[in-house]
Amino acid sequence: MVDPVAEVEAAMVAIRRRQTKRMFARAAGVADDSGQQVIDAIEAAGPDPLGVNGIAEALGVDQPRASKLVAAAVAAGLVRREADQLDGRRTNLVLTQAGHDRLAAVHAIRRTRFAEAMTDWPDSDKETFAILLTRFVAALNRS
Repeated sequence: MVDPVAEVEAAMVAIRRRQTKRMFARAAGVADDSGQQVIDAIEAAGPDPLGVNGIAEALGVDQPRASKLVAAAVAAGLVRREADQLDGRRTNLVLTQAGHDRLAAVHAIRRTRFAEAMTDWPDSDKETFAILLTRFVAALNRS
């Protein structure tokens, strides 16, 4: 008998391995993807401003590591630092046009790869998978 939880775990480990290898960034032609994690975190934060500490929290890394990642993203022209208008002691990180362009390229590659993986699926299966995966991720975020 198949253990569905074990099957999900195995699939998630396989996804994590692919993400660790930054396969989608490379497929988008990104040679140095050191800033990708930073721009992904900024995008995920939506309208909420992020500084280095917010990047550290979002990525689950310590502050010195986050500082290095942010410095790489700034050096690559993907992010710029801006003074926080509400708290002059804080610096917020903002995507540059190059950062937006990089995100768009990586999103396009991801979506193409996902569509290719589901090319033989009926539309109803794609819709069901999207609903269930979204629900699964939302439940993980509550944990």
